[in-house]
Amino acid sequence: MENASKALIIAGAILLAILLISLGIMIFNQAQDTVTNSGMTEAELTSFNNKFLKYEGDEVKGTMVKSMMQEVKAANQNASDGVSITVYLKASASEAAAPITDTSGIKTNHTYKVTMAYDGNNRINVINVTYVK
Repeated sequence: MENASKALIIAGAILLAILLISLGIMIFNQAQDTVTNSGMTEAELTSFNNKFLKYEGDEVKGTMVKSMMQEVKAANQNASDGVSITVYLKASASEAAAPITDTSGIKTNHTYKVTMAYDGNNRINVINVTYVK
């Protein structure tokens, strides 16, 4: 009888240890997900980036750049996480790139090169617009 009660105590202790280890692993995984999560699912991130990737290229017309600027404004206004997109315009080879917030510097009859830059979460956060011709 003595051995049976000791066996039950040992079995209970083993079950309790397994429960504590499982709980620790679960808490660790949740904490790791919180640290690495950018606030967007993979599908949301792809959808967000695709709104702007259609404008990327070496010969983009000024009208398309103006349309892109409207989408950037809308995305920045709807940004609930405070992360916004900055657009830089380099109007000539001798001029330094300057951040722009409106379309006044974009000429519809000109052609531009549009490139994207990403943050650590693979989300577009910088768009570079360079005058081509």
